[in-house]
Amino acid sequence: MWHPIDAWSRPSPWHSPLVLWWVGLAGVLIYASLRLLVPKVGESAGTLVALTGLVAVLVWGRGIRSTAPLWLLLAAVLVQLLSWSMMAWQHPEWVGSNPRLDRMAKWFLFIGLAWWLGGSTRHTLMFWGLALLGLMLVVSVGEYGIAHWRQAFDNPRFRPDFGVMNAQHPAMFFGATMLAGVSFAARCWRSGRWAWTRRLGWLSVMVVSLMVIVMTQTRGVWLSLLVAMTCMALAVLFWLAAHRRSRYAVRGLIIGLATVVVVGLLAGVSFRDTVERRLAQESGIISHTLKGEFDQIPYSSVGNRVHSWRAAVVWLAERPMVGWGDDARSLVVRNTEWLPDRTRQYGHLHNTTLEVLVAYGVLGLGVMIVLGAWVGIGTWRAWRAGLMPSDIAMFGAGFFIFFVLANQFESYLSFWTGSFLFNMVMGGLVTHIWRWQAETGQGVFRLLRRGRNEN
Repeated sequence: MWHPIDAWSRPSPWHSPLVLWWVGLAGVLIYASLRLLVPKVGESAGTLVALTGLVAVLVWGRGIRSTAPLWLLLAAVLVQLLSWSMMAWQHPEWVGSNPRLDRMAKWFLFIGLAWWLGGSTRHTLMFWGLALLGLMLVVSVGEYGIAHWRQAFDNPRFRPDFGVMNAQHPAMFFGATMLAGVSFAARCWRSGRWAWTRRLGWLSVMVVSLMVIVMTQTRGVWLSLLVAMTCMALAVLFWLAAHRRSRYAVRGLIIGLATVVVVGLLAGVSFRDTVERRLAQESGIISHTLKGEFDQIPYSSVGNRVHSWRAAVVWLAERPMVGWGDDARSLVVRNTEWLPDRTRQYGHLHNTTLEVLVAYGVLGLGVMIVLGAWVGIGTWRAWRAGLMPSDIAMFGAGFFIFFVLANQFESYLSFWTGSFLFNMVMGGLVTHIWRWQAETGQGVFRLLRRGRNEN
């Protein structure tokens, strides 16, 4: 007979004491399900996951503790220390008494998540499913859920945020959900137990996702989602053409894309004025930017971004290697004299790449680029080895494109919402990469196996 404990059994290439495993597992479940719904509780669970996972990796994770994420976490800490030290020496008036090492370290919480997921696809899907459930509850039964839906339908100019930061952040979450829906369409629509429950649940999530994406009126997410889904569709079509298979994959792709198109058309008709207005607004700004006519750019939504990016580039040119420290984004906005007060009130640069560069220079951005490259290559090789399902690999690739592009228009990764989404996806990918390395003896695991054989 099936037992709930069986769903989270521990058949993984790595192990830790049972008591610690249950503590870490509880943290993972609470973090996934409550980080959006009850932020304070979810945040505490995330801290528990990060600490217990890191301890477990360092003590019992032979092989894993020598992989890139651990070294890059160390590199991120050192880069932040270097940047703070240089600022304390040269500009003590602009630096705090202690370095804020959590600014980049919080992007590595996925290390703990990946450890407790144990390299399991089932665990990963359950983990992501709990996060999706929490997100759906936020926009339905949360404090602002129904009220914001009503306001959005009554007033085309209202941008619902459902109590999650501002409207751009729900757009980010549901953009990622849309990518997941397309990626896992075949899994959700296949026959078997609970088939119609899965299908109706999938359809409901896709409809809600697209409606929220339209209503939140976030053009950066629209563009990022369009590019990511186009790349995903092309990748699948090339793969199908090369391997001449299978009706299962073709049906999933067709169902996913057809649903997006149909619901998109319905949403477009329902919110036609909203879409046209958002796309038409500030259409001349790109032209002025390309011509270098910055004095012609108004301080509007897009205009503020262009002006703040211009200011950031000026500051970056003065300290390109180590940046201006933890509060760099605020320094740029507050101390650039030609920026008006309405731009300074934002306090950030609406661009994660620029914020990392201005804060920690080329060294800081280099850490994130190396991390992205390692995960990308690891995802590819784990998939090729058959140790990462195709739909998870496809979602990972689509999410990477979407998230990188979206972060060029808003500083998502600088906020807890972006860090949460980033760590959720990274945890699922990295746990499969570690499993591939452990089971195939790749990387440092190859050296460990060689050492055992020689002994």
